[in-house]
Amino acid sequence: MPSPARLAALQTIQARPATPVEAPKPLEQLWASNVFSLETMKSALPKPVFKSIQRSMREGSKLDASIADVVAQAMKDWATGRGALYYAHVFYPLTNLTAEKHDGFIAPQGDGTAITEFTGKLLVQGEPDGSSFPNGGLRTTFEARG
Repeated sequence: MPSPARLAALQTIQARPATPVEAPKPLEQLWASNVFSLETMKSALPKPVFKSIQRSMREGSKLDASIADVVAQAMKDWATGRGALYYAHVFYPLTNLTAEKHDGFIAPQGDGTAITEFTGKLLVQGEPDGSSFPNGGLRTTFEARG
C-alpha cells in the first residue's frame, strides 16, 4: 500500500489542469527562421553598408572595419531582440570534428558594471583552429596543433 505522502502527491498530479499544447509549425516556417540572412540584412542595414557586404561576398574581399561595426551592431540588435544572450564561434579543428566557443553579448566595465556589446572586430577576426583563445590572435594551423 502506498504511503500517505505518495497518495497525496498522486492526487495533486491528477488534479492539475492539462496544459494546452500548440500544434507544431511546419518545417518551412522553422527552417533558418533565426538566421541573419541577406534578406534580414537588407532590412536592418543602411543601403551602402548592405551593398558593401554584397560586394565583399561576390568578390571574396575583406569587409572594411567600419562596415563590420555597423553590421555587428545590427546583428546584436536583431539577435537580442529575439531573446539571444550569447553567440558562438564555430570552427573546425584538425580533429575532423566541429567545436564552438560561446560568448555573451556583454562586456564587463572597470567599475563593476557591464554593457551589451558586439563589435565588428568579432565578425572579422580569424581563428583557424581556436587554440589561441581567449586572445583571439591568428596563427597558422600547423603552429597551433599540439
